[in-house]
Amino acid sequence: MTINKSQGQSLTKINLDLRSPAFMHGKVYVTMSRVTSAQGMTILLPTNNPQTEDEVYPEVLYRETT
Repeated sequence: MTINKSQGQSLTKINLDLRSPAFMHGKVYVTMSRVTSAQGMTILLPTNNPQTEDEVYPEVLYRETT
């Protein structure tokens, strides 16, 4: 079933394959929100998953006003 077809439906089991970069974060959210319990969710991750450093831009998060 495609992500678009799953919207509005509840599923008891899902398999989410993240081994290829085809998913955008919104689609991952929709997919994960369709399953009725965490036990019904299987996520496949790449075996050579590179770690990404979090980037914080203070000027975006905080601005002092007068």
